[in-house]
Amino acid sequence: MEIIRALPELRQASARLRAGGRRLALVPTMGALHQGHIALVRAGRGAADAVAVSIFVNPLQFGPNEDLSRYPRDEAGDLRKLREAGCDLVWMPEIATMYPPGAASTIEVGGPAEGFEGEARPGHFRGVATVCTKLFCQTQADVAVFGEKDWQQLQVIRRVVADLDLPLAILPHETVREEDGLACSSRNIRLTPEQRAQAPLLPQRMRSALTRIASGEPPGPVLTEAVSDLTAAGFAPDYLALVEPETLRPWQSGPGRLLAAARLGDVRLLDNMALD
Repeated sequence: MEIIRALPELRQASARLRAGGRRLALVPTMGALHQGHIALVRAGRGAADAVAVSIFVNPLQFGPNEDLSRYPRDEAGDLRKLREAGCDLVWMPEIATMYPPGAASTIEVGGPAEGFEGEARPGHFRGVATVCTKLFCQTQADVAVFGEKDWQQLQVIRRVVADLDLPLAILPHETVREEDGLACSSRNIRLTPEQRAQAPLLPQRMRSALTRIASGEPPGPVLTEAVSDLTAAGFAPDYLALVEPETLRPWQSGPGRLLAAARLGDVRLLDNMALD
């Protein structure tokens, strides 16, 4: 497994891995890897001949009052997990490599970036779109693997790739969950033991709401009740909304996606589930 921190070396390594028509998969991450990330690496292995993983805590997608300095970091543990998973290349750039002095270009996204996380975290998707586009160009990957847990982010990346005619495929992977149903996230380690025991209530209430909606109950009252239940249990919900899967516009009929964001203590939990 190659560990690369400089852009010229990355370009050389990417060329070697892609020589002879071989395909390269990229898994963009911010580190603090968990079983969900490793599942993405394995999916990349199934879709390409070699797998690269980027580890970069992207300051551009954090707001002034967000947890950039507190974001979990575990370089040694991350590298050990990636070796065990059969990763071929790890791209670990410094901030100055990604955003050198004088850098003045970013990517602004509308459409699926509007509302929800885009509203709660102004500028967040500008940072996500910019860093992902740079990673795609730097690695020259043929396919990039993203988890469905960050559903809105997945739709934003798909939109950017389509709108900018970027020459790679986006491969989604279903949300990986803990045994109790909580979606895997690097931020989960910041939950206290009491909060960690309470956290699975979020996916439980989401599943219950979807079951009732699928049986014909109107979404509005069902979701209002779910928000009230979560609030009474100690959560601070930001939103619980049923939307069209790709556009994220309010759901009317057919397939849908239930999006959720709720704080538990100082940890913000994200989740989503399909309405089939």
